[in-house]
Amino acid sequence: MSIAPNQFDELDRRIIVALQNDGRASWTEIAEHSGTSLATVTRRGQQLLTSGAIRIGVSSDINSPGTADMFVLRIGCRAGTQMQVARALAERANLRFLCVVTGNFDLLAELVCKKSESLHVRLINEIQAIDGVEVCESTPVLHTYKVTQSWAQGLISESEPTATSVTEPHSCDPSHFDETDLRILEQLREDGRASMRSVAEVLGVNESTVRRRFESMRERGCAWVLTLVAASALGFQSEIILNISVSPSRLDAVAHELATYVGVRYLAATLDCSLMCEVIMPSTQDVYDFVTHGLGTIDGVLGWTANVELLTLKRGFLETPWWKSMADDEQS
Repeated sequence: MSIAPNQFDELDRRIIVALQNDGRASWTEIAEHSGTSLATVTRRGQQLLTSGAIRIGVSSDINSPGTADMFVLRIGCRAGTQMQVARALAERANLRFLCVVTGNFDLLAELVCKKSESLHVRLINEIQAIDGVEVCESTPVLHTYKVTQSWAQGLISESEPTATSVTEPHSCDPSHFDETDLRILEQLREDGRASMRSVAEVLGVNESTVRRRFESMRERGCAWVLTLVAASALGFQSEIILNISVSPSRLDAVAHELATYVGVRYLAATLDCSLMCEVIMPSTQDVYDFVTHGLGTIDGVLGWTANVELLTLKRGFLETPWWKSMADDEQS
């Protein structure tokens, strides 16, 4: 489906924000959160899901299938091949994030590489072998400070979003999962709202076992339910990835301060003494306020470069439901 700016009405937005809070919340809970009837919320919510306007799936830590490292890839393509390369990359299960961007590179991605795998093979023999790829720079991610879905909360709040305390994402170990856990995650990856009963029937185990194991993974932070929605459809005009150069001694302090900003959706430290910071803002004016009154005033920030996100194909290992139709619209 094509994504029109600000395409959702007030009720749609309330339902989406409720699903960002908990993608597995019952329609009864969402009706209470949205302030309308159960029948209306159920009908509208199902329409949002079946139309492809939003997608709900389950993602897991990069270490769930085995100890792994993550690398940020910045990929330059031969002129006219950007979407061809993006389509090929989107099929790779080991890419957690993939986006078409502006700037010196055409694509930005996060590659997960198991300790047992060769990074050389992944980068040289596979990714750089894709027709159209001309350059691929990589840097390892050392620490993740923030991953959040709460960026749209201000749409239903009468008060201005304010800085909040942030709990860093849980760091998983392969021992946190066994074969049954992995099979549960696989069943819920494509449909995060699938019933525990249906998952139990496929796996041939007790429903209570599936529910207990999945809730345990969620509580520990080993698995999370993602609600994917195009920011532009909610009226957000700016999605930007900043590569922020930081004084080495101030890296951790700068990251913790940046993480308190509501508009910071993702924040991680990379090996080149910089912070990869994904920012989502309602308007260009909000971006200006953030960089001048926020980012630019933090002690230790040396400078930054920016890439505007043009089209996000994957997030949390899941393909976005709208990227193919948007890419087709651009080519027609």
